[in-house]
Amino acid sequence: MPYGRSRDLIERQYALAKKVYVGLGVNTDEAIAEALKVPLSLHCWQGDDITGFEVRTEPTDSGGLVATGNFPGRARNGEELRQDLGRVLDLAPGAHRVNLHAMYAETDGRAVDRDALRPEHFAAWVAWAKKRQIGLDFNSTFFAHPLAAEGLTLSHPNPAVRLFWIRHGIACRRIAEHIGRTLRRPCVMNHWLPDGKKDSPADRWQPRARLRQALDAILDARPPVARRWCLDAVEGKLFGIGSEDFVVGSHEFYNCYALTRGIILCLDMGHFHPTETVHDKLSALMQFHKRLLLHISRPIRWDSDHVVILNDDLRLLFQEIVRGGVLKRVALALDFFDASINRIAAYIIGARAARQALLLALLEPRDRLKALEQTGRNAEKLALIEELKTAPFGPVWDMLCLRAGVPPEGAWIPAVHEYERTVLSKRH
Repeated sequence: MPYGRSRDLIERQYALAKKVYVGLGVNTDEAIAEALKVPLSLHCWQGDDITGFEVRTEPTDSGGLVATGNFPGRARNGEELRQDLGRVLDLAPGAHRVNLHAMYAETDGRAVDRDALRPEHFAAWVAWAKKRQIGLDFNSTFFAHPLAAEGLTLSHPNPAVRLFWIRHGIACRRIAEHIGRTLRRPCVMNHWLPDGKKDSPADRWQPRARLRQALDAILDARPPVARRWCLDAVEGKLFGIGSEDFVVGSHEFYNCYALTRGIILCLDMGHFHPTETVHDKLSALMQFHKRLLLHISRPIRWDSDHVVILNDDLRLLFQEIVRGGVLKRVALALDFFDASINRIAAYIIGARAARQALLLALLEPRDRLKALEQTGRNAEKLALIEELKTAPFGPVWDMLCLRAGVPPEGAWIPAVHEYERTVLSKRH
C-alpha cells in the first residue's frame, strides 16, 4: 500500500486512538458515522478556472474573478468536468453534492443568452447526478458578460440592463427548481453579484433600493417556484476588484433581506474583513435565521479563494457548528479556485480538509466542556481544550477514510498522478 500504511496497521492504531478518546468521553465510531453523512457541495468552477461553457457572440472579461496559474489539464467541456469531478468523488470521503454556475450550461454549440437559459441546458448534469446519486446546487452568474462590464447588474440605473438580469435570476430559479424536483433533493440556489463602485459613490441609496426591488421581482415572479425544491440564498461581500469602496449587496443588506424574505443568508469565509471571525457570527445570526449557507474558502489578505486547508479558521467554523447543534441547519459548499496546481488535487485537499475539520469538531467532549464552564471550572476547561490538541486524530481520520472506501492519509496522491498522466496530460 502506498505510503507504507497497511489496513492492519491503521486498524491497530485506530484501536489505540479509540481508547484515548473514550478516556476523554468521546465515541469515535459515532463521530465517524456523523462526519461521513454530512453533505459537502463541490464547486464546479475549480475544474475549469471559472471559464464556463457558454457560446458567446461577443468577447467579455472575467468581471473581476481571476484564477491564477496555467497547470495543464483544465476541463474544456461538461464531459471532461464531470469526469474530473467523478474522480474527486471517488477519492474524497463522505457525502457530497456538486455546485453549478449558470455559465456551465451546455447548449449544443448554440449561443443562448443568460436570460434564456432553461432546464434542458443542464440535462447532462442532472443525468450525471442521478447516476451518481448526489444532489446539485445552483448559482446565477452575474459576471463575465457584456451587460456586467460596468460592474452593475441588478442595481444598474438602466432599466433595460436591470430587466435582463432579473430575467436571468428568474430563469436560474426555475432551473434550480427543476433540478431539485428531478433529483428529489432540494437545490440550494445562491444569488451573488459583483455590483459596486471602485471609488466613493455620490449615491449609495438608490443602488441598494434598486437591488432590493430587483431581487423582489425575481422572488415574486409568476408562476411561483416551489420553495421545497429551490432554496434561495443571498451572499454579501465586503469588497471586490472594481468595488473596493462600495458594495451594493453588503453583509448588512443581505442579512436584513434574507430575514424579511424568508430565504437563506450565505456567509463566504473570504467576504469579510481579515480581522473578522466568521465562526463568531454563527451563534448570533442563527438566533434569527433558520438556515445559513456557508461558502468554505481561504482568504489570504483578501478574498483570494485559496485552496482550503485545515487551518484555525476552518477548525473554529466547524467547532461552532457542532457545538451549536446546527449541522442540519447549515448548507456547506466549497468555494476556491487555483490553476497553479493539479486541479484534482486541489479539490481533494479542500474537500478532505473540510471533512477533517468536521470530524475534529465531532471528537470534542462537548457536554463535558460546557459543564466545566457552567460550573466555573474554567482552568479545567482550558486544560481539556489543550489536551484535545494532542489527541490521536490521525488514526481516526484514517479509519473514516477506510470506512468510506477511499484511500487514507496521502495514499490518494498516486491515484491523482495516474489520472494526470492518463487523462489530464492529453488535453491540449
